[in-house]
Amino acid sequence: MANIIAFVRDSLTNMVANLGTSRDKAAASFYSMPILADEDLLNAYRGAWLPRKIVDIPAFDSMRAWRDWQAKKPQIEAIEAEEKRLNLKGKLLETRIKARLWGGAAMVIGTGDQDLTQPLDAERVGKGGLKYLTVMTRRQLTAGEIDRDPASEWFGKPKLYQIRSAEGMQVDIHPSRLVIFNGNPPPDDEIVTTTYAGWGDSVLLSVVDAIKQADGTAANIASLVFEAKVNVIRIPDFMQNLGDERYRAKILERYTLAATAKGINGDLLLDKEEEYEQKQASFATLPEVLMSFLQIVSGAADIPATRLLGQSPAGMNATGESDLRNYYDRLQAMQTVEMTPAMARLDECIIRSALGSRDPDVYYEWAPLWGMSEKEKADVFKTKADAARQLVGTTPGQEIIPRDAVSDALVNTLVEDGSLPGLDAAIEEHGKLSEQEPSEEELAAAAAAQAANENQPARNKQAANDAAPRTLYVRRDVINRAEIVRWAKEQGFTDVVPDLHVTIAYSRTLVDWFEMGESWSPRLEIAAGGPRQMEGLGPDGKYKALLITASELVWRHRAMIEAGASWDWPEYQPHISIQIGGNIDLSKVEPYQGKIILGPEIFEELRED
Repeated sequence: MANIIAFVRDSLTNMVANLGTSRDKAAASFYSMPILADEDLLNAYRGAWLPRKIVDIPAFDSMRAWRDWQAKKPQIEAIEAEEKRLNLKGKLLETRIKARLWGGAAMVIGTGDQDLTQPLDAERVGKGGLKYLTVMTRRQLTAGEIDRDPASEWFGKPKLYQIRSAEGMQVDIHPSRLVIFNGNPPPDDEIVTTTYAGWGDSVLLSVVDAIKQADGTAANIASLVFEAKVNVIRIPDFMQNLGDERYRAKILERYTLAATAKGINGDLLLDKEEEYEQKQASFATLPEVLMSFLQIVSGAADIPATRLLGQSPAGMNATGESDLRNYYDRLQAMQTVEMTPAMARLDECIIRSALGSRDPDVYYEWAPLWGMSEKEKADVFKTKADAARQLVGTTPGQEIIPRDAVSDALVNTLVEDGSLPGLDAAIEEHGKLSEQEPSEEELAAAAAAQAANENQPARNKQAANDAAPRTLYVRRDVINRAEIVRWAKEQGFTDVVPDLHVTIAYSRTLVDWFEMGESWSPRLEIAAGGPRQMEGLGPDGKYKALLITASELVWRHRAMIEAGASWDWPEYQPHISIQIGGNIDLSKVEPYQGKIILGPEIFEELRED
């Protein structure tokens, strides 16, 4: 008989603590592909808030500001009308969401062509040539054979996509007729690890473990709430008598009665031999533990916690602003690198379908995702205006850049960034600076005045340039007063202020008026809409005022403060006082939403009234 030798290997395995086993809690030295079937993705998206937000938020944020077309005004209006007719924003948002959830989706560009297997020629699209945009997911679009020709535009991509109709017919579509988006693109097309070849992975695939850990932690904390306080009662000879059925019934009856009595009186009746103790769970560090797991989810999804969780950041001097800026910078890069190339053919078709031809000067830029505050807008406006003044100087004929060129460029800038709403309409009504050239007599008078000023003695020039300091009150009167009065009476105001105006400066400090500068325009038109609010101002709220916003007013106020003027209030809020006194309920007043036209700045000394 052969000898059998047995080897015993001591691996320090503990089946109770799971040490050294396949369930070792510390084991994390290998990676495996998470398996998420379509049903799992659907259930996660529809039944849990974290997966849904991770899918939806970047798709929505990348489109919420949309894009700004750069072209002539009629061209922009036609293109935007075409986008609205096709519901482009809605279809693109649907495509982006489904691509992130399922791993891939596409928009079919419908031009009415019969043979969809041929490449789409955008130059053949005429006015109204775009018929429809249809969104399909990778579940409906099957990728065909991969193009392996290195010289092909579609190298590494499917040559065709197939759609199977409800009747069982198969329709082939050339990829140029699709606006294709993937969730997470695969690192190598040769390695196919999904059922749907030619498409990417769901964005939930790489974050599902972090989501489950966060959800599991939250669920365990929720369960712990029910165990927050446990009453422990020690009964003599409890285990010894537990086998007696009558004893068990008496025990249940006894402590049911005790619990009822405690619930009514707050006291617990016990035998002298019994002992009572309360065990309470501590929740002191649980919020930090849960937040740590949610922070991991935030990092895995590449979405700031302030955006994902919808809460303000904690900690000293924490604002979350830098995180959001980085997030928006990433989205803008996504717009440039991913969305713009994917939509290139569609955009060419939209331009031709809207205009009938392709103007080479027409293009678009993605609108900034980070919005500036009113103070930041006012600072930018002031910087641009000061730079323009430096370029044109103060003396005609001695400009660094021709005044007309600076004026036209500045007008375009202010219209595009929205600094002066309604400026383009005002320019059309009143004309450009180049159309309001001074006459030869005015130029000659200006030159003579300059020569006379240069020949004055220094003390005379100082006397001419300096003015006696005085208190200062600056306002702009409302020109279209009748429209606002009509609105005010409809809202129940009975004693409307006769001189509707906006105050810009109220300086008790004596200042040189000529140091205050001047407004860019003697007429300011604030376009309809925008933030409007009714509020009671003053110590007792007796001034019933319409709060408005206008960068020009904020900039002029700041310019005067910087020049030495004082202001009695903590901040400056442009407003129009509608009525002084009265018992009108402002919460029931619908703020005036029409346009507001203001006249030139009027300088006065302060009056006690």
